[in-house]
Amino acid sequence: MPGRAGPTLADVTRGRILYGGDYNPEQWPEEVWHEDVRLMKDAGVNSVTLGVFSWSKIEPRPGERDFGWLDRLMDLMHGNGVGVVLATPTASPPPWMGHLHPDTLPRDEDGRTEWWGGRQHFSHSSATYRRYAAAVTEDLAARYAGHPALTLWHVNNEYCTYDWGDEAAARFRAWLRDRYGTLDALNTAWGTAFWSQGYGDWAEVLPPRRAHYLKNPAQVLDFKRFTSDMLLECCTAERDIVRRHTPHVPVTTNFMPLWAGQDAWRWAEEEDVVSVDLYPDPRDPLGAQHGALVQDMTRSQARGPWMLMEQAAGPVNWRGVNHPKPRGLNRLWSLQAVARGADAVCYFQWRQSRQGAEKFHSAMVGHAGEQGRTYQEVKQLGADLARIAPHVSGGRITAGVAVLHDWHSWWAGDQEARPSREVDYPRVLGAWHRALWQAHLTTDFAHPEHDLSAYRMVVVPQLYLLTDAAVDNLLAYVRGGGTLVCGFLTGVADQDDRVRPGGMDARLRALFGIRTLHEWWPLEAGEGVACEGLRGTLWSEELEPDGTADETIPYRGGELDGLPAVLRKGRAWYVSTLPEPRALRALLTRVAGEAGVRPVLDGLPDRVEAVRRGGLLFLLNHGREPVTVDVPGAHHDLLTGAAVTGRLTLGRHGAAVLRS
Repeated sequence: MPGRAGPTLADVTRGRILYGGDYNPEQWPEEVWHEDVRLMKDAGVNSVTLGVFSWSKIEPRPGERDFGWLDRLMDLMHGNGVGVVLATPTASPPPWMGHLHPDTLPRDEDGRTEWWGGRQHFSHSSATYRRYAAAVTEDLAARYAGHPALTLWHVNNEYCTYDWGDEAAARFRAWLRDRYGTLDALNTAWGTAFWSQGYGDWAEVLPPRRAHYLKNPAQVLDFKRFTSDMLLECCTAERDIVRRHTPHVPVTTNFMPLWAGQDAWRWAEEEDVVSVDLYPDPRDPLGAQHGALVQDMTRSQARGPWMLMEQAAGPVNWRGVNHPKPRGLNRLWSLQAVARGADAVCYFQWRQSRQGAEKFHSAMVGHAGEQGRTYQEVKQLGADLARIAPHVSGGRITAGVAVLHDWHSWWAGDQEARPSREVDYPRVLGAWHRALWQAHLTTDFAHPEHDLSAYRMVVVPQLYLLTDAAVDNLLAYVRGGGTLVCGFLTGVADQDDRVRPGGMDARLRALFGIRTLHEWWPLEAGEGVACEGLRGTLWSEELEPDGTADETIPYRGGELDGLPAVLRKGRAWYVSTLPEPRALRALLTRVAGEAGVRPVLDGLPDRVEAVRRGGLLFLLNHGREPVTVDVPGAHHDLLTGAAVTGRLTLGRHGAAVLRS
């Protein structure tokens, strides 16, 4: 794809790594602000986000504006060398809005109103909400367009609202008219001949509200598409306002990782800077891999450096048990983000709140204050980032493997009345990415219709829905000499969630050497299926080969005995089960080697991650015990200043950034 035009993250960083986080000084007396600035300077903070959730402070009553406090903060930040990521405050409307304008409040699928008192309590389809949001954004942009502290615009925050209300229903009907044109086309796309659902008037069409039994899956799929589009309309409306005032200032909004409500491929094309919030569980043994997956996906959406907008310096507050990060883990996971392309490392939030719903969510300055372990580790990380920034900022990552992911396929596949409730798309995606991560194979993500020619190997963990264009793209990729590995339940449905004849696209069956897909054989939780040389989990399929496959791995025992679990025809592989982790890793390592894709470094100990970014080699120890790593050649560790020749010891949660 061509690069984005306009301002970029590089225009903000200028050889630095942005370091800081959400700053909510309106929660504190002004004398605390000056203490905050002192601590920021000590910690190497060079960027803060202001204005998130500040709407009631900026507009205490309809049409009034109070910018005096924000004026003082902007001046204070600039005077102390801290840049400002200025947020539009529209994620949390003031109570007066819902009170005066109930039409701005969203309704759930049962018709119940979601009231103010939390956040994100707005209807994306409400004309009233959009009018007020545009007005406050307009005044904010006009006031601070020329302020020297302004470095980046942050629109709203974590767009994540659904709405089944009447105004959303009207917008849904308009969206469907644009998509289909006629009711006949809508009825065809939705398959309304089933269960007497045919629509004869547009007024009959509603969002998929509470139903007596199963909802129309094509209707649910389109409602998810519609929701993503409506939220994007809200985002781009505010983006266009701030761009008009400051065309030289980049604009972002923060994604939540693998959130089902946004087609982030489409959203990313509307941003100057792609940013994400990332909160792996510190007790999760796969937390580092989850982080790597999100980082790889965000870098791929950005097509280059990206922004870690939020992470936790310690515990969060929404899990059943909220564990703190062990000593060194915050530093390790932050460096992992930089290794995988981040040029900004930021947190929610700077100072831990004493009141409100998130007072037990950690911050860079916690309740323990300046002497607390968290702040001391934040200071160390700030020094580390300053050391490596001149060598890594703007650096690119080259991947030989692409993992294909599509929100529309997820939306279609993750519904009721499917062959197995045990099949969880994020779990399957994570399993395949983990196998590549543990094999130290550098991985991008891509949309199934993207140009894939730059990759030696393309992996499809599961794409239940594939458009004709996507199928054609995969076929062209293999014809062009690429290696394709597809997981189960791929190519089952078209863009309308209509099952393709034969249960899998005929072109894909021919590609893999499959004559007939007789039945899907899902497995119970914890159940396995024996295959030659490996054990499968979660799923199996009754496949009849057409005799053209070059290699098969058969099922052993049970109903599928002797039938192929895995087929290879030329450079195309089909895997009809989910191999256990070691087996999947071994299979993908073998296929990658045959495709000419090599690991970043050979012979690495378990729990050690290796990533190359630009001319730097990042080594990250995700274990609690020291490990020794063989590193051929002579290097300089930018974190310690030490020379490294041949071997290197990494302590518990230790890291090295090596320059040859």
